[in-house]
Amino acid sequence: MNRKRVAILISGRGSNMQALIEAAKAPDYPAEIVGVLSNRAAAPGLALAARQAIATASLAQSQFPSREDFEDVLTRVLESWEVDIVCLAGFMRILSARFTLRWAGRMINIHPSLLPRYKGLDTHARALADGATVHGCTVHFVTPGLDEGAPILSAQVPVLHGDSVQTLADRTLAAEHRIYPEALRLLAEGKISLP
Repeated sequence: MNRKRVAILISGRGSNMQALIEAAKAPDYPAEIVGVLSNRAAAPGLALAARQAIATASLAQSQFPSREDFEDVLTRVLESWEVDIVCLAGFMRILSARFTLRWAGRMINIHPSLLPRYKGLDTHARALADGATVHGCTVHFVTPGLDEGAPILSAQVPVLHGDSVQTLADRTLAAEHRIYPEALRLLAEGKISLP
């Protein structure tokens, strides 16, 4: 099997990263995780990846004169890993149109809402404030517009009476861990493409 080479971009603990790494351990999984890059050197996910013999790198955007310079170095790192697909997993940087178009159809993200509802941040608090009865998560293609790319997979999560932001976030995260590896599988197998 010709497995696709995948890099994961993170900013924190990397729980979705870990879900992808675990899925890729299966011999029939069509993708391998070849690198993890964070925009924060102290991101706990970097140590998790390193312990599993996955290449790691950190790049702080503040160290570069512009976002374009940051993304040029990011691109060089990804190219050095010979990456086919980029997965964003809690990467807390907005990427430029130039960068997203370069990876069009080969970069995906997991977002903690049922898109197109609740783009951006604080999705769980916003769902609770709206009195939503159903929440969830969506894996989507990354395009220049924030959380606007075509959806690949989504999962619904019930909003329960008495839910807090944390309990709803925890339930949503469990769904994220389930659908992100499946979405990556579909992309790596060529079963989906950017419309």
